[in-house]
Amino acid sequence: MGERIEIVPYRNTWPEEYAALEQEIRAALGPLALSVDHIGSTSVPGLSAKDVIDLQVTVADLQLPVEEALAAIGYRRLPHITQDHQPPGRTDLTTADLAKQFYKYSKRNVNLHVRQHGNFNQHYPLLCRDYLRSHPFAARAYEEIKQQLAKYFPDNVDAYYDIKDPVFDIIMEGAYEWQKNQHTPEISRK
Repeated sequence: MGERIEIVPYRNTWPEEYAALEQEIRAALGPLALSVDHIGSTSVPGLSAKDVIDLQVTVADLQLPVEEALAAIGYRRLPHITQDHQPPGRTDLTTADLAKQFYKYSKRNVNLHVRQHGNFNQHYPLLCRDYLRSHPFAARAYEEIKQQLAKYFPDNVDAYYDIKDPVFDIIMEGAYEWQKNQHTPEISRK
């Protein structure tokens, strides 16, 4: 049996936990980390989520030597995870657009995604986070989807993500339109 999926109410401790993790990662990676961002559902105030802190480390190149520095502070790379989900119909995306390194943390349930600056998959989670922060109705709908999936597939991670990922791709279509209408194309960094 693998990971059990449980959606919990928003915890006010998640931002502080992220801040401590960010500080430790920045100290370990120094200038190799262009940015360290809180992503995923725990980065959206008020949103129920799995109690997993998702972080994204943005680097200039995935070939940079980050693995040893991350291992020294308790992060273990999962070498079989080398890319992100490809949204259906996005035939314009290459393997490089979705490439990443993925790490788990020894001290807490953390997913650490190392992605290359400017790639599709580096921008996607930041836009996702900012869109859900700005659109509470979309956030509540997404929350409901996750709660129902966890209810029906608590022990089936594959089924949970096989449904959640394309549903979220639908939500992201609204996020792309929202981004076009923003005054600044920059994604916030927090």
